[in-house]
Amino acid sequence: MAQHPDAQPPASHFIDGAYVEDPAGDPIDVIYPATGKSIARLRAATPATVDRAVASAKAAQAAWARASGAERGRVLRRAAEIIRARNRDLSVLETLDTGKPLSETLVADAASGADALEYFGGIAAAITGAHIPVAGGDFVYTIREALGVCAGIGAWNYPTQIACWKAAPALACGNAMVFKPSETTPLCALKIAEILVEAGAPPGLFNVIQGAGATGAALVTHPGIAKVSLTGSVPTGQKVAAAAAGGIRHVTMELGGKSPLIVFEDADLDTAVSGAILGNFYSSGQVCSNGTRVFVQAPVLAPFLARLTARLQRAVIGDPMDEATNFGPLVSAAQLARVEGYVAAGLAEGARLIHGGKRLDRPGYYLEPTVFADVTDRMTIAQEEIFGPVMAVLSFATEDEALARANATDFGLAGGVFTRDLARAHRVAAALEAGTCWINAYNLTPVEAPFGGVKRSGIGRENSAEAIAHYSQVKSVYVALGPLEAPF
Repeated sequence: MAQHPDAQPPASHFIDGAYVEDPAGDPIDVIYPATGKSIARLRAATPATVDRAVASAKAAQAAWARASGAERGRVLRRAAEIIRARNRDLSVLETLDTGKPLSETLVADAASGADALEYFGGIAAAITGAHIPVAGGDFVYTIREALGVCAGIGAWNYPTQIACWKAAPALACGNAMVFKPSETTPLCALKIAEILVEAGAPPGLFNVIQGAGATGAALVTHPGIAKVSLTGSVPTGQKVAAAAAGGIRHVTMELGGKSPLIVFEDADLDTAVSGAILGNFYSSGQVCSNGTRVFVQAPVLAPFLARLTARLQRAVIGDPMDEATNFGPLVSAAQLARVEGYVAAGLAEGARLIHGGKRLDRPGYYLEPTVFADVTDRMTIAQEEIFGPVMAVLSFATEDEALARANATDFGLAGGVFTRDLARAHRVAAALEAGTCWINAYNLTPVEAPFGGVKRSGIGRENSAEAIAHYSQVKSVYVALGPLEAPF
């Protein structure tokens, strides 16, 4: 069954430092998107396994929180070193899990996870409180405390990266985490759990359980969970946030988008085309921050489309394990069918297909990079998140028009602007209703920078020092230096 010796893990879950099986759980077949064939079989966690994972995490967390930040940081930095040393093996597993080309996973997935562990390992010792003087010589000091056991819920597009983006700040702050990857891509998080134990993390500090919605619901409503961090779709976010609210749990939601990418007539067109390609076709378009509404100022629309279609001829679609391949399959048959439905909707509603749009006649879930021109704001492909390699190109006349149309969405994850006019670049970035913006670039997400959305695209921020606030809570301590008076 398995095409690679690392595809089938020893067991489905990783709890308390060891692989654990749950024979009563529903089977989960792991499908390699490049072939459509099963490469591993796991089982979902039943409620008993969820209980076991949370109890194990709670037991590990107490001692971990008492350790110094420097001690915690050393473990995280050691894990980053191990990940980098095993980058190729982890990248191959990521490709088996997601179908993304190895040429991409070698530089974008485990490497990004290592960056997060290194970054938060580096600042763990600097997580401190404040001294606040008050009148009369008294003062207040604050203590930044761990929350307890956090639940991490991952998406299927970046399984290794998301596991690390959530684990690194959580563990740096003294928390433990129970992580549930997407049932579509369940393999990679298990390796991160292994590596953290190898790096010196106490067994149970980072546990991984498998399953679909029922397992996720059991985890986020578990009385032992203090915080939920989700990466996923808006509908999933609504359900998870509502469930977490029942227990007054902290939440971080990194959700979807329908982000605008605005190209002004003075932009360097080759750079703008590169941005549009990165914002629509990297990971076969399966990136939450993608700039899938590409607004191009009318005078440069024709040359932009000409350069874009010429560049798309250079896409190498093929075996993801071949490092010459730079465009791979979609993650699943269901996702391919969903994206094909949007292509059909674009054609039916009058958009002009200028490139791609066809499923490839080969095994696996391949769809050509697809570009629609003559798209209007009310078309389905300009309104709904597709999460596939489908670009909608819209024309605009003025800056004010572009901004009004770009912001006319319930989403607010990201946005991009391409122009040589620096004043306009900063003006547009300030006006975009989005949590993450780029100027003359797109989809670059260094761990040092906050990442997250506004409106329906999420709550809170991943990465950077901002994440520390989302994985900790502040205690205020008032210190009186003199006698205390009372009215009687």
